[in-house]
Amino acid sequence: MSFSRPPSTMESPEHMTPTETNTLAQWEAQLPSAPAPLGIYIPCQVVGTMAYTSGTLPMKDGALAYSGKVGEDLSLEQAQEAARLCILNALASLKAQLGSLARIAQVVKVVGFVNSPPHFTQQPAVLNAASTLLGEVFGPQVGQHVRSAVGVAALPLNAPVEIELIVALHP
Repeated sequence: MSFSRPPSTMESPEHMTPTETNTLAQWEAQLPSAPAPLGIYIPCQVVGTMAYTSGTLPMKDGALAYSGKVGEDLSLEQAQEAARLCILNALASLKAQLGSLARIAQVVKVVGFVNSPPHFTQQPAVLNAASTLLGEVFGPQVGQHVRSAVGVAALPLNAPVEIELIVALHP
């Protein structure tokens, strides 16, 4: 995925073209309901002009959609679908907190954890699906981000992927 325009040249929502606004509105309409927290925490926190999501699992209709270790119980492709679902859920949490994804000026960072055995080394390939989806939702300018893809021994509920987002907001 390649992004060309630096974040400093991005425009606020009121200056977005109708096509950009319509595309974002179409994505918002397709988002699932924000998943309920599975513990004692909040799904999204806004501090100044930054918003942070808690680790988000691949939940669908209130249940874990995928479970197990990537490379043993799940294929790379299944893990990529789980990563996309994590992003949709994180975006749903952001929308619930912010009212609209149009408040997002920049996706700053994606942190992804992949439940995998020691021999599995394709964590970046799993997270590529998440990064690609963010580019599809926000476009190459706003969707550009830094990222970490970390292999871990276990995740809550035996989820294959957990993703956190950090986004900058329009003032």
